[in-house]
Amino acid sequence: MPGKSEYTYEWMNATWQFASAENRDSFAKNPEKYAPQYGGFCAWAVSRGYTASTQPDAWKIVDGKLYLNYNRQVQKSWEKDIPGNITKANRNWPGVLNKG
Repeated sequence: MPGKSEYTYEWMNATWQFASAENRDSFAKNPEKYAPQYGGFCAWAVSRGYTASTQPDAWKIVDGKLYLNYNRQVQKSWEKDIPGNITKANRNWPGVLNKG
């Protein structure tokens, strides 16, 4: 569900929008709990050593953490080995940010 401009919170040099004041306040208390992994970049891409943008309908919560993907097709590939892909992405993150 898209966020609303009246429910925003500034964190990590970004403005986050929420559907309700309650959601905003929960996020503000513990942003790391709710923010997407890998800075919001595609989890599949990070597992492969690069970054890619994401689409809001390609997401999955695994062990309480939010992972985003480039699109639903890429998400299908990522889902074939979620634990392995998370391990690879964790190894690559945040080093992929320094790749030009």
